[in-house]
Amino acid sequence: MTIIKSSEEIAVMREAGRIVAIVLQKMSEAVKPGLKTKQLNDLAEKELSRWGSAQASFKGYHGFPASICVSVNEEVVHGIPGNRVLKEGDIVSLDFGVVYKGFQGDAALTVGVGKVSPEAASLMEAAQASLSQGINAARDGGNLGDIGAAIQCYVESRGYSVVREYSGHGIGRDMHEDPLVPNFGWKGQGLKLKQGMTLALEPMVNMGKWETRPDANGWTVHTADSSLSAHFEHTIAIRSDEAEILTVL
Repeated sequence: MTIIKSSEEIAVMREAGRIVAIVLQKMSEAVKPGLKTKQLNDLAEKELSRWGSAQASFKGYHGFPASICVSVNEEVVHGIPGNRVLKEGDIVSLDFGVVYKGFQGDAALTVGVGKVSPEAASLMEAAQASLSQGINAARDGGNLGDIGAAIQCYVESRGYSVVREYSGHGIGRDMHEDPLVPNFGWKGQGLKLKQGMTLALEPMVNMGKWETRPDANGWTVHTADSSLSAHFEHTIAIRSDEAEILTVL
């Protein structure tokens, strides 16, 4: 677990997060019908090359073959970019991480391809709002369970389900650090949150049931009932008052 103690360290994490936010914005703006998902990976790598010392966190991580994850419709996370062609009405989750000067940034968002159904738009809005609920609950002196409880309560109040097999995580010098940050839980339970902790919060919200199933490729995760899924993520730092979002422009 990384605890940020100096202004220099938090400045580097802010810059790592800013790079992630810039690249994600470029990718989201490029999403359109007819685009192959591998073209989004190419775009991310081109944009990242503007920062000479920055590297994509995902590429080669436990053998992952790409710099980004692209998950479409019923795919929850860890989709591998390739020759799949995006179609009008699809929803696409884009997940991207960077290591910069020894520190990590990680974020994700879900966007629609052209005009999406009202049901898909509502799911994406709820997933994004649930991330905000989790961030608002991440306070110095609070508990890890406060975050999961806030996300779960909001998601279920909207009639959706939150994935339980995959969670957020600590982040800092490494992409995945302790603690795990579940997107469900009980307020007042779990690890005590302290100023300087850096966490990646990432609710994955399903239109149907919360269960998932793995793809034969060993990476991509699908909803077990083939319902749509949306994914949003930010890297945050626990501060003395409200949490600071690091993966912003």
